Amino acid sequence: MNVTLTLLTCMAFMAVVAIISYMKTKGEVNTQDGYFLAGRGLTGTFIAGSMILTNLSAEQLIGLNGSAFGYNLSAMAWEVTAGISTIIMALIFLPRYLAGAFSTLPEFLRDRFDDNVRRMTVVLFMVGYTLITIPSVLYSGSIAVLRLFDVPGLLNLSYEASLIVTIIMVGSIGALYAIFGGLKAVAVSDTINGVGLLIVGLLVPILGLIALGDGSFAAGLTTIATTETEKLNAIGGADDPVPFGTIFTGMILANLFYWGTNQYVIQRTLGAKNLIEGQKGVLFSGYFKVLVPFMMMLPGVIAYHLYQNENLQTIDLAYPHLVKEVLPQYLSGFFLAVLLGAVFSSFNSLLNSAATLFCLDVYKPFKKDKVSDSQLIRVAKITSLVIAVVSFITAPLLMLAPEGLWQIIRIFTGFYNIPVITIVLVGLFTKNVPALAAKVAIIFHVIAYALLKFVWQVEINFIHIYAILFAIELGIMLAIGHFYPMAKPWRFVPKAEVDMTPWRYAIPCAIILVGLIVTLYLMFSPVGFVGGISNAFIPSLVGL
Repeated sequence: MNVTLTLLTCMAFMAVVAIISYMKTKGEVNTQDGYFLAGRGLTGTFIAGSMILTNLSAEQLIGLNGSAFGYNLSAMAWEVTAGISTIIMALIFLPRYLAGAFSTLPEFLRDRFDDNVRRMTVVLFMVGYTLITIPSVLYSGSIAVLRLFDVPGLLNLSYEASLIVTIIMVGSIGALYAIFGGLKAVAVSDTINGVGLLIVGLLVPILGLIALGDGSFAAGLTTIATTETEKLNAIGGADDPVPFGTIFTGMILANLFYWGTNQYVIQRTLGAKNLIEGQKGVLFSGYFKVLVPFMMMLPGVIAYHLYQNENLQTIDLAYPHLVKEVLPQYLSGFFLAVLLGAVFSSFNSLLNSAATLFCLDVYKPFKKDKVSDSQLIRVAKITSLVIAVVSFITAPLLMLAPEGLWQIIRIFTGFYNIPVITIVLVGLFTKNVPALAAKVAIIFHVIAYALLKFVWQVEINFIHIYAILFAIELGIMLAIGHFYPMAKPWRFVPKAEVDMTPWRYAIPCAIILVGLIVTLYLMFSPVGFVGGISNAFIPSLVGL
């Protein structure tokens, strides 16, 4: 690999992204709304681009392809079924968020319940972001860079030292966008990097199929569609990473939490120019999720056909190995820039959202006097800097005991995703359930989930546990609302700061999206490619 060419093209693309982001945000981050919500002026394109790249990380790029290489396409459920959650977000959640002019999810919970519920959710989010999510994003992204490019060799350092240097480098550059540019800089840079990710994401499987077909795209496509078709099965069995039944239990809840209530994902929708642009952005991101199996899992299947007899140390090396083999030399720098862009996106989005939560839900309410915009932005920058430094210190620790810490990451997410989505749903659809119910549900969940994970040996998939706890907590909240209703029913008071006219094509787009999701599952199932239907049609389709 020509190191000089790779670095030059990488830096050139990153410089273009930085310049465009600066020009688009110049003079627009001096106010509270400007810094935290992009001046409530984000269009559908920037919302979709930012949501997509915030969601898609380097670890997914490697991990999903690794899952396809080692198992099948069952893990696509996390991505594809998220389209249903984007529909619910666009049609139900977003109109209420924008109508209330909320800047954060905890602000909505304060309006619906009380300040204590707001504080409890802020604590859950802040602890999770600072000690778990942000360090894991830095660590996994840096590992991806090390796997794809010989950083230790380039820097003449040990693997551990190279990892630390990469973490600090990636984190420092990503922090610049979040600290100095606010949400709009994040959204603009995400969108540009998102276009790059789309190009690379589609280019790798195309080049992979050409390599598999010895120079013929059609021959490569025929091979994966007619040979060892069990690799194309998305209907996961009990031993697969994602059993099919989980789609209908806890997965929809976990996805709905992520796309409808997770602050660092929904923050760009709260900065929408109007409801039309917000709904466009959210639904467009749902359409992008339908492409994930082709961009982030098909390469893993291609790699299986190419390298199944080679001794790869781990299935996670399947995608890096394929990229090294098929990507032209002159595109390696562009690929590195896009890969780093995906890491930057998740990292700076988390930083910006953590700073937003602290400033608007902790610092501002704590200060009795009126806080000026300049003071609030200054505090936000300091908060982002502190969190970034903490993440630089915490992230390298993951390499000391990666299996245990990765388990902690998965467990911790389960501590707060279900109670948050439960109280948001109850808050949106009831008027008499009091704040007491939300507090009881949160406390119950933390205790019950801890017992299920650490004390009792329960032979149930953790995704099913999500659904069981959701049902119990929903029952608890509704029961408290029945026996101890609010003295005065909650009344939502609209105070929208943007036009609330809904997008006329939102419903048709949602229906088409559902159709595409169903079609994908039919394609990658025993009635589609897996069942041999491709043996009759694919060869004639590609002219073989």
